[in-house]
Amino acid sequence: MKSALQVMKFGGTSVGDAACIARAAEIVAAAARQGRCVAVVSAMSGVTNRLIEAAKTAQSGNAGAALKMLDELVAKHETTLATVVKNEAERAKVSEKMRQVFTEGRRFCEGTALLRELSPRTLDTISSLGERLSAPMVSAAVRELGVASESVEATELIVTDNYHGGADPLMKETRAKSQARIYPLLEKGIVPIVTGFVGATPDGELTTLGRGGSDYSATILGAALDATEVIIWTDVDGVLTADPRLISEARTVPNITYREAAELAFFGAKVLHPKTLKPVMEAAIPVWIRNSFEPEKRGTEIVPKGGKNGGVKALTAIRDVTMISLGGPGIVGLPDVVGRTFSTIAEVRANVLLISQSSSQNDICFSVASADAERTIEALRREFADDLKHEKVEHINVDPNIAIVAVVGENMRGTPGVAGRTFSALGKENVNIIAIAQGSSETNISFVIEEKDVKKALLATHREFGLHLTKTGN
Repeated sequence: MKSALQVMKFGGTSVGDAACIARAAEIVAAAARQGRCVAVVSAMSGVTNRLIEAAKTAQSGNAGAALKMLDELVAKHETTLATVVKNEAERAKVSEKMRQVFTEGRRFCEGTALLRELSPRTLDTISSLGERLSAPMVSAAVRELGVASESVEATELIVTDNYHGGADPLMKETRAKSQARIYPLLEKGIVPIVTGFVGATPDGELTTLGRGGSDYSATILGAALDATEVIIWTDVDGVLTADPRLISEARTVPNITYREAAELAFFGAKVLHPKTLKPVMEAAIPVWIRNSFEPEKRGTEIVPKGGKNGGVKALTAIRDVTMISLGGPGIVGLPDVVGRTFSTIAEVRANVLLISQSSSQNDICFSVASADAERTIEALRREFADDLKHEKVEHINVDPNIAIVAVVGENMRGTPGVAGRTFSALGKENVNIIAIAQGSSETNISFVIEEKDVKKALLATHREFGLHLTKTGN
């Protein structure tokens, strides 16, 4: 199928209530009148968090409280449905579908409460209910506008490994299943509305792609269906030069590359799931970030390669991180300290965000998400117990009051003075740099500072590189 195909994704805030769903349906219907499109939808905002809370409440044995939370969600969805879908017969069909989904949710919560055990597989099933509720509603809203549409469960399309809570797609199998299910609908002029966030193993067992995984769903389907472009509709105007909650001068970046966007996502920019761009890179499919609340704005286009001019494009910061340092003069003669350190971290599945090592090898310091810190430290203390006892390793120190700031832009290694200007600007504001990582990537310079200095550091760097003067293109 050679004609143009858009895959679009609507996040939780873009389908957050009846007005948002109606707006999303209008965007889908307008695109469908121009050509072929597939839409991927998240749960209504706040619903996934509430479902996870219900699952954990059930795990404590309190089935009544868990079921009460589900009842509240039933009321929320029924009220939204009544506003969005005026056709009585259509509304009855969607209501019945939602009833089936909630019945399944109740059954899993009751079973969890009975056993007082919440397996990753069960948590995936319960946390996926929100997408399975929103997709039929959005599909019905599109039909209300006179455009043929059908909701499709992503378990029929996206084949994954069996890692519950953060599964990865098996692209060959996903491509075959997606094309077999979606292409016939498109040929009939039907717009598929697909549940985001979920997939299924080759045996049909439901999995999820991790929190925020609906972006990932969209690019997986974009690659599998040979889409012309993927549009991620969200509640911001695109990729911004900095977090607007911290920097009021932040501007929309008109164009960035895959590498720049991936760095920003990895270092905490909320606009993209970190894995989002992996599926589309090989096919060089452009990805747009646009604002569903202001669809007339152009947004940001993410493209395979940028122009020849490098330089700083955007800044981002990760809070809720912990720095761990391991060392002392004794480790210079200790074999394979680095290997032992990072194999231990890998065993507890902690994600290392930044690494810095002194040239003398006296100290290794690295940062992990604060949620991973406790188990990482415990594992390292076990691994190096004998070395600590005999003072070959003198310390394992922890600093939870830090943040990582990343300065991101293409070809910065070939742009003279970026590092110097960055650290000079920070020095003028008396921002103390605790650790630096540069050179492993041409696309970012990242450094560790005290958490209390984040806003000051971002503002100084943002102004130093004139990012407040960025042309938005909107």
